[in-house]
Amino acid sequence: MLTLDKVFDAQTVLKNIIRETNLVRAHGIAPKCELYLKPENLQFTGSFKIRGAAYKIAMLSPEEKKNGVIACSAGNHAQGVALAATKNGIKSLICLPDTAPISKIEATKGFGAEVCLVEGCYDDAYRRALELRDEKGYTFVHPFDDENVIAGQGTIALEILNDIDNIDAIVVPVGGGGLISGIAYTVKQIRPSVKVYGVQVTGAPSMFNSVKNGQIECLSSVSTIADGIAVKQPGENTYSLVSEYVDELVLVSDDEVASAILALIEKQKMVAEGAGAAAVAAVMSGKLDVDGKRVVAVVSGGNIDVTSLSRVIDRGLLNSGRSTSLLIELIDKPGQLKEISRIIADCGGNVTGVHYEKGATESVNGCYLRINMETRDFDHVELITRSLREADFKLV
Repeated sequence: MLTLDKVFDAQTVLKNIIRETNLVRAHGIAPKCELYLKPENLQFTGSFKIRGAAYKIAMLSPEEKKNGVIACSAGNHAQGVALAATKNGIKSLICLPDTAPISKIEATKGFGAEVCLVEGCYDDAYRRALELRDEKGYTFVHPFDDENVIAGQGTIALEILNDIDNIDAIVVPVGGGGLISGIAYTVKQIRPSVKVYGVQVTGAPSMFNSVKNGQIECLSSVSTIADGIAVKQPGENTYSLVSEYVDELVLVSDDEVASAILALIEKQKMVAEGAGAAAVAAVMSGKLDVDGKRVVAVVSGGNIDVTSLSRVIDRGLLNSGRSTSLLIELIDKPGQLKEISRIIADCGGNVTGVHYEKGATESVNGCYLRINMETRDFDHVELITRSLREADFKLV
């Protein structure tokens, strides 16, 4: 059984293993509330997962430690288990889905673990890990559905409550539910007036659907940029704890997550992965009733692949009106590009790309001009498009 004493014990055990991440006041991200960030992306492994993994491994018997541990993960739990096992001189084997970012795979190996790539998603890696556990006699370290793992994640709540007074709400990303289970259970034992909100993505709403329908449900597939919370089915323990202690679960889209990642980079100089930015996305997009309240959003991880980050930034720029693309139908004659460029420059836009295309236009002498631009926001885009139309240019 999960108890508050176990969470406090985990805090003591983890004292020399984890980094206590102090809350950071966020400015310019959610102006309607007083937002603080819990930057677990600054942990040694780049994620909160080290907490639960390290406490679980610390609680193993001498014989279990001798046999070694096995785990499955989309990446962050893998690194936590690898580091905790290495620190204890224990062999670790990690099963990862072959879709996991290369940076997470290499980081897991760097922390001393042997890696087994499994075709598919997290749940496929989970099944393979159980097979290898039975074959080799390893101890399985579950990424979320284990009371010791959950207790380790609950230490985040102790730090938050110790760091700041008069909190109204804590917003937490949700995949399998280990993080929010630990936080919600701990918070409700110590300060039950604090609301605990969970956030999932529309492409992987396993816990959301399960709680809504009153029973554990398994998704047929998951698809999201937030790979750290792309879980098909919540755990039995986590489902029970979330149902009892979490006040509300909401969904955010990948586009909203991308915008949150961009906002964290620009406003806070903080890099978050998709799962890590989900809580901030929910606050930014107004999915929760937190206006005028003091809110803590858990930034659960920052292990995002550089190539993925580039694509997410591009998507975030488009979603926030910071970049745009216009397709203009023209009569192919000299001076057209010059006039279009002048109008855009007069409006304060910055042209970053120009592409000339011939195609099926109304005029035999017609062509298309595709203009890529940097802009300030959607109002700025509207100003530019309106000015072009007023100059009799046809925007397709």
